[in-house]
Amino acid sequence: MPIKSFRGLIKSGTQDIILLHTNDGSTGYRIVKFQTMPKDSTADYELTTKIYTVSQSTIDEDVDFSDQTLLGTSFIGIIGGAYAGQKTIIHDNMVFNQDIYLTSIDISGGAAQDTNYYIELEQIKLDLTENTVATLKDIRNIESQS
Repeated sequence: MPIKSFRGLIKSGTQDIILLHTNDGSTGYRIVKFQTMPKDSTADYELTTKIYTVSQSTIDEDVDFSDQTLLGTSFIGIIGGAYAGQKTIIHDNMVFNQDIYLTSIDISGGAAQDTNYYIELEQIKLDLTENTVATLKDIRNIESQS
């Protein structure tokens, strides 16, 4: 299947929208790669970047895998010159056919660090049943966030 890639720079404490919706919803997507990197790698940073199926009203560093709208998350950090770690987890079994929302926050306590991101999505042709299921999941998730 074809792969679509997206890259960008997101400011700490903000949200980016990756536009994927179509008029008929017959194209689905699955995340196959998600990478992050600080803009300034010489400064301290503790970056948490997350991808959701619905818009987020709160942007924070908390990660909750029971959240059915969470598609993937990435953490990377250097604090006081010491490597704090790096971890990326993608929920690659989740198929979606609507826009996705990327949030990022730096909680290192210094100047807020911006985050570079790179995302690869596998395009999947959805039949009518799969299209309906994906769309209904998105609607249900949007309503539960309200």
